[in-house]
Amino acid sequence: MNSLVALDLEPSQRFVDELSKAWDSGDAVLPIDQRLPQEGKKRLIDQLKPTHIVSSNDRQELHDGVPVEQGDALVVATSGSSGVPKGVVLTHQSVLASARASSHALDVQLDDHWYSCLPLAHVGGLSVVTRSLLMGTQLTVAPRFDPEEVQRASHFCTLISLVPTALQRIDPRRFRSILLGGSKPPKERPKNVIATYGLTETGSGIVYDGFPLNGVAITIAIDGEILVRSPMNMRCYRDGSTPIDADGWLHTGDIGSLSENGLLQVDGRRGDVIVTGSEKVWPDVVESAISSLFDSQQFAVVGLPDPEWGERVVVATTRNDVSLQQIKDLVLQSLPNYYVPKSIHVMDSIPTTAIGKIQRYEIRQQLSTSD
Repeated sequence: MNSLVALDLEPSQRFVDELSKAWDSGDAVLPIDQRLPQEGKKRLIDQLKPTHIVSSNDRQELHDGVPVEQGDALVVATSGSSGVPKGVVLTHQSVLASARASSHALDVQLDDHWYSCLPLAHVGGLSVVTRSLLMGTQLTVAPRFDPEEVQRASHFCTLISLVPTALQRIDPRRFRSILLGGSKPPKERPKNVIATYGLTETGSGIVYDGFPLNGVAITIAIDGEILVRSPMNMRCYRDGSTPIDADGWLHTGDIGSLSENGLLQVDGRRGDVIVTGSEKVWPDVVESAISSLFDSQQFAVVGLPDPEWGERVVVATTRNDVSLQQIKDLVLQSLPNYYVPKSIHVMDSIPTTAIGKIQRYEIRQQLSTSD
């Protein structure tokens, strides 16, 4: 039987070595988010049931662990942006397909050098490591994102993967190419910054600057859901369930559209849409309209229950110096009046995942409790 080895390790060369060692033995790896408290780590381990845990000082066998199937390479916890994380099972075939397609799109050469500074428990950061291992590219792993360290690394590294908040803190001209994921990209960005779309279930980004990578097919269902068929797709979730239908299409849970020339536009998560009266409002659209008033992680737009309209559009923010009138004026410059938020709610912080995705369900829960 093939083991599932949980790596409870800081991002480091040790992590890379243990990943390689597990793969050489035919085992799969579950990276443990180092930002989780001990209780959070315990819950994740109880849920995903690895057979072994490797930490900084020992290797432990878990007698209630569940083996993986032959060919499985990774079990990666989803970001939890919409609820409880799930364990996504990715095979060696899917990880290799992702590495090849990404490297082809970026024209990666053997003298390129990846810099890894995103959490390795999330597929956006982990794929930098797996891509480098499989394609033979040079790799430097940093324990965390640090703008000064990124600047130093830019003297010898050519490629990096970032989230928008990190991009704002560096000089992007120092890298040949920057993959940008995690949350919505800025409206204006340098040409070497590539906005990606993908899920843990697709083994990292499968769409670069709106266009699918080689081997990726995308279609839009009747209800607007984005469906993906590709060799990068997951095998299943850890519990055996799958969002892939009988025809091989992965149901992403995202809503979007395709232009005539194949450009994908992502509107948002199906569960995030706000239905106010009979109208649908996408939070991302409102956030883009008012983004000049806030820094990226200072605000979010969500829907709250409303006895008259079903739901109402509201702004959650850490700022107390922005007025509802300012927001209304900006929204009405480009959007119909039903997009206008009805209230502002000040919070201590805006809940996000480790890679910067807004946790709207958490915001809704907190605001509903405080109402």
